[in-house]
Amino acid sequence: MVKLTIDNKKIQAEEGSTILQAGRNNGIEIPTLCHHDELTASGSCRLCSVEIKKGERTRIVTSCIYQVEEGLAVNTDSERVIHVRGLVLQLLMARCPASEVIRELADKMGVKPQARFQPDEDKGKCVLCRQCVEVCEEVVGVSAIGFSYRGADKSVGTPFAEPSSVCIGCGACAYVCPTGHIEMEESESGDERIIWGKTFEMAACNECARYFAPQEQLEYISMKTGVPLDKLYTCVDCR
Repeated sequence: MVKLTIDNKKIQAEEGSTILQAGRNNGIEIPTLCHHDELTASGSCRLCSVEIKKGERTRIVTSCIYQVEEGLAVNTDSERVIHVRGLVLQLLMARCPASEVIRELADKMGVKPQARFQPDEDKGKCVLCRQCVEVCEEVVGVSAIGFSYRGADKSVGTPFAEPSSVCIGCGACAYVCPTGHIEMEESESGDERIIWGKTFEMAACNECARYFAPQEQLEYISMKTGVPLDKLYTCVDCR
């Protein structure tokens, strides 16, 4: 175990854990948009910035990727931290003015939009947090989406913005998206699902007849696990 201080509170944390994990495990709230417990931390949004002190030196670090250290002193709400988070939120509001999640965070932290940052009209609600890309690669294992371009033009999507040949329609990317940017539509009857410009036929449960998963997703699971396809046609509620 590692001993450290967060906001003058002496705590212990497991070696190898991050400041964000240590803070949350001890009831200390640190805001973040891009963090998910089941995915590799990327430090993309920078909202979880904190100030650390080692000896006489202080600096701002990203708490979701900075590991705890013995004797480390952490401040989660210093003047420098508040300034950094405010600037991050102002930039996010300019990039995604339609995002309700970002506006709610800004209201909570008392941050207002700044005229010096011209609002974008073509970025939707995407904050480039990487969660959708990581869940598709790390959890699902198909890598159907990724990033294109650089700088202000950087965006997430399928290769060449065309329907992906490897996407299985599972919707994991939409489920982890923190701002609701990724849209997943289903037909009125539930027999079809549309995501990333591709239409998927939904499979019906053998027990209750409810449409519950894309056919391509079940075929993928069968291929990966060796479980016969006909054994997978039962929804979670009926198992």
